[in-house]
Amino acid sequence: MDWKTKISDSNPNGAVIRGYDLEELMQHKSFTETIFLLLQGHLPNEQQTKMLNAIFVSSIDHGIAVASITSARTALSGGSPLQAGVAAGILSIGDFHGGAIEGAAKMLQQNKDTPAAQIVKQFVEQKKRIPGYGHKIYKSADPRAQKLLQIAEELGIAAEYCDKAQDIQNELLAQTEKQLPLNVDGAIAAIISDMQFDWRVGKGLFIIARTPGIVAHLHEEMDEKPVRRLDNYEYAGEKGKKLP
Repeated sequence: MDWKTKISDSNPNGAVIRGYDLEELMQHKSFTETIFLLLQGHLPNEQQTKMLNAIFVSSIDHGIAVASITSARTALSGGSPLQAGVAAGILSIGDFHGGAIEGAAKMLQQNKDTPAAQIVKQFVEQKKRIPGYGHKIYKSADPRAQKLLQIAEELGIAAEYCDKAQDIQNELLAQTEKQLPLNVDGAIAAIISDMQFDWRVGKGLFIIARTPGIVAHLHEEMDEKPVRRLDNYEYAGEKGKKLP
């Protein structure tokens, strides 16, 4: 079976992205606008461009301690090339690091008409964590989430999903008596849902945002001595076992 795509094409006469001439896009459109075009199939307006750009900036880097960075730098320190380090960093992105955008967007979009109280009740009864809420560092509020929601309001992007996400935060406190603030992943999930993004591109958006940070850390790692070793650890296994 032949492959088909509506995304792009290239031939000796040039290339097109979603029907637009690539050279025209290069001259007149930004990287963020073209990413939106690729994923949505149409060009964004000014407000959508500013919002998506803010989302990318919010997730571009968050320190050396996170999985995508330690994995990438460890791989490079072992003698792997840059692309292997980037791949290692991206492969560490999962449900608990970066993946909550996808999980939260799925939860929101599949429960569009379900009251926030009922959503929280179901998760609490099943003893499951709601993706996009709570953070190891930001205990009372995630400043990145707050800023994104503020920008979404100012740009007229925030709508039913942003409202639902904040209602869920309030219900979590009411039903669990725990401070589990909407984190940056949850805020992004709500905003991209209001922007009509399919929840299945959630991890992809985080990968697009975080890759420059990974590359920057790998470039810095190039000046470090190989090989990285985990010196601060504890052996918790048995000792002195005899062979039969």
